[in-house]
Amino acid sequence: MQNIYTVAQINSYIKNMFTQDYMLQSVLVKGEVSNCKYHSSGHIYFTLKDAKGTIACVMFASYRNGMDFQMREGQQVVVGGSVDVYERDGKYQLYARQIQLDGAGALYERYERLKLELEERGMFAPQYKQPIPGYIRTLGVVTAATGAAVRDIMNIAGRRNPYVQIILYPAIVQGDAAPASIVNGIHALERMDVDVIIVGRGGGSIEDLWAFNEEVVAQAIFDCPVPVISAVGHETDTTIADFVADLRAPTPSAAAELAVYDIGHLEDRLEEYACTLQHMCRKVIRHYRQEVEQYSVRMRYLSPLNTIRTKRTQALSLEERLQNLMERRLRDGRHRLALYVEQMKGLSPLDKLNQGYAYVADDTGRTLTSVGQVDVGDRMTVYVKDGSLQAQVMEKKRVDR
Repeated sequence: MQNIYTVAQINSYIKNMFTQDYMLQSVLVKGEVSNCKYHSSGHIYFTLKDAKGTIACVMFASYRNGMDFQMREGQQVVVGGSVDVYERDGKYQLYARQIQLDGAGALYERYERLKLELEERGMFAPQYKQPIPGYIRTLGVVTAATGAAVRDIMNIAGRRNPYVQIILYPAIVQGDAAPASIVNGIHALERMDVDVIIVGRGGGSIEDLWAFNEEVVAQAIFDCPVPVISAVGHETDTTIADFVADLRAPTPSAAAELAVYDIGHLEDRLEEYACTLQHMCRKVIRHYRQEVEQYSVRMRYLSPLNTIRTKRTQALSLEERLQNLMERRLRDGRHRLALYVEQMKGLSPLDKLNQGYAYVADDTGRTLTSVGQVDVGDRMTVYVKDGSLQAQVMEKKRVDR
């Protein structure tokens, strides 16, 4: 049957293996400091890293007497000690007995001093930063003539806007001659009146990038009247030039994107603006057309011809009403006259005469209604339906009722 071990047994076994390895008991390890923490107990916990890996480290307080500097993030150091296993966590780590600044670490200390000095002089102040133009015609580049940086800048800039002219100053970007070469490149592009200058190079160690930490380069960038974009190394690399420049790009490719506007986006925006403008124009035209129509209606309503037409219509309407009233008045008059005629017919002597009656009048035309109005022998006229008769009273006789 296969043996079964505890975790503690396994960790103890592995620790014993580390202890028996003579090389691991005294090693020198070079790397960059990160995650550095000073514990209240006096111990220092930190991590050493390089481009391909990391290792956890600890220096106990009893070994700190020989250290003459304060450990900080980014320092390059050489750590002497042993590699062993911490059984409780089952992790191996470097137990430091001595720590010295590496040559790059000394450069880092110099970098920090210069950074502090330039910051106190106001060279990093935001009020001195120049805005990067939104649309440029000429782009100046200070970098090595060969290498990934210039190819990336040319590819990105050409893709974003092929009409932008790129002027390259082939500078030395590494070594003792690099600072002067970079400064000369900045001044040369200034005189060529470019719109923006990109100063940079590809990634590398702190020694490789040191030219961009020199004060003369920082001063040239600060004094440059043309906006400067710094694009040194990779995203994690930071140089003095990055702080002084008007804009810092994490990579040369990013610098090209920041400096050169994407003409495709511009064309899309122009098309969008054109559509918006057309829509607004149609809207304004429609609005004014409606106003014109309203004014036209009002003009037709308020025009003299329309007033005359309206008055004429009103006159015709009044004339029609007057005619109707007159006809109604005549009709009513005729109706009343007919009633009066009928009433007069009932009272008319002629109507009575037509019925066989007659009436008598004296010579003066006075109607005689009583025998007392005439004497025997008086002449009188008797009116009948179709004429009159002359008569003389021969006798009169009163009838009592």
